[in-house]
Amino acid sequence: MTARADVVARLTARAVTGERPLSGALAEVTLDDGRVVVVKRSGDPGATRAEAAGLRWLADAGTVRVPDVHGHDDNWLVVDRVVEGRPSGEAAVAFGRALAGLHAAGAPAFGAPPPDGPADAYIGLAPMRNEPGTDWPRWYTEHRVLPYLRRAVDQGTVRAAEATDMERLCERLPELAGPAEPPARLHGDLWSGNVLWGADGQVWLIDPAAHGGHRETDLAMLRLFGCPHLEQVLDGYRERAPLAAGWADRVGVHQLFPLLVHAVLFGRSYAQQALTVARGALAR
Repeated sequence: MTARADVVARLTARAVTGERPLSGALAEVTLDDGRVVVVKRSGDPGATRAEAAGLRWLADAGTVRVPDVHGHDDNWLVVDRVVEGRPSGEAAVAFGRALAGLHAAGAPAFGAPPPDGPADAYIGLAPMRNEPGTDWPRWYTEHRVLPYLRRAVDQGTVRAAEATDMERLCERLPELAGPAEPPARLHGDLWSGNVLWGADGQVWLIDPAAHGGHRETDLAMLRLFGCPHLEQVLDGYRERAPLAAGWADRVGVHQLFPLLVHAVLFGRSYAQQALTVARGALAR
C-alpha cells in the first residue's frame, strides 16, 4: 500500500482497494465499501485546514453542492469524488439560485474566515490573509488589492506608472463600489475550473478560498475566465437576489484582485489585464 493509501485509510477508517493518480497532488482512491474519494496533498498545513473549513462552511449554508470532507491532517485532504457530466442551461439556472442562497447565508464580517479556518489562508497557490473589516472598499483595498500590487511591483511584473493607476482606483473605490452590501458568504475562487458540472445534473463547487466578502466578487470571477451558460446562471441568481444597479459596470473592480494574484503567480500578461480593468473602471 502506498503512503497515500495509508493516509486515506487512516482518515476515513476504511480499507483501500485501489488508487488512480490524477496529478502530482491529486488521486482518486477506492474504498472497500465501493465509494471513490479524492485525496489531495498540500505542502502547507494552513492551506489544507482552510480548504476543509471552507468546504464545510459552504455546505452549512445548505444551498450549493460541495464534496463532503472525510478527513484531513496537516498535509492531506480527503473529499468525495464528483463524477462530471455536461453543462446544461437547466443546471446553470439552479446553480444561480443556489449561489444567491449561499451569499445570503452571510458572514460575520468582510474578510471573516470560515469557522475553524485559519486567518492565513490561500487562493489557489497564493497566500490570502483573512483579516475582518467592516467597510468593504477599505477592506478590499488593504487586504486584497494592495498586498498583491506591492508584490507585483517588487517582482517587476507591474510597472510603477501602472501601479499608480491601480492605486487611483483604490482611492476612488468608495464612490465606485456601488450601494453598501452586507458581508456575503463567498466561495472566493469561483473561476470556471472550480465549477464542476456533475453527471447528476447538479453543479458542484470545489477548491474554495472561502471568506466573508462582496457577493459581486464571486460573480465577477465567474465571468473572468468564462463559465458555461453564464447568462442562465445570472438569470437564476437574480430570481432569488436582484443585483444593485450598475453591477455590470463594477465587474472590473472585483476582478482586479484575482488578476493581480495571477500576475504575481504567472506573469506579465495578467498584469496587463489588471491594468485594463482598472483603467476601464476609472473611465466610468
